Amino acid sequence: QVQLVESGGNLVEPGGSLTLSCSASGFTFYGVWMYWVRQRPGKDIEWVASINNAGHVKYYAEAVKDRFTISRDNGNNILYLQMDRLETEDTALYYCARDLKGNVRGQGTQVTVSS
Repeated sequence: QVQLVESGGNLVEPGGSLTLSCSASGFTFYGVWMYWVRQRPGKDIEWVASINNAGHVKYYAEAVKDRFTISRDNGNNILYLQMDRLETEDTALYYCARDLKGNVRGQGTQVTVSS
C-alpha cells in the first residue's frame, strides 16, 4: 500500500532554513506528480508545492514562492522541500502527498518558526 513518511521538521528561528524529506513506497514514485501540503494551526490543509514525475516542472503557492524549493530523487523514492527565509506564518504540520488536496498523505512533520 502507499506509504509516505515525512521527516526533518524542527523548531527554527525566523529567517532560518530547514529541509524536509519524504520517503515513498508502495507505488511507482517516478511515474507520478508529487506534492507538499501543510496545515497551519486552526486552518485547513493548503497546497504548498508540486513537482512533475521527472522533476523538471515545479509550481509553488504564492506565499512560499522564491523561498521554498521542491525536488525529488527518483532513484531513492524521496521527495524534498528546501525551506529558506522561514517566517512565523510557515509554522505548520507539513505533509507530502499524492494529490493536490492532500487526501493521500503521510503522517506529517512539524515545523515551528519562532524566536
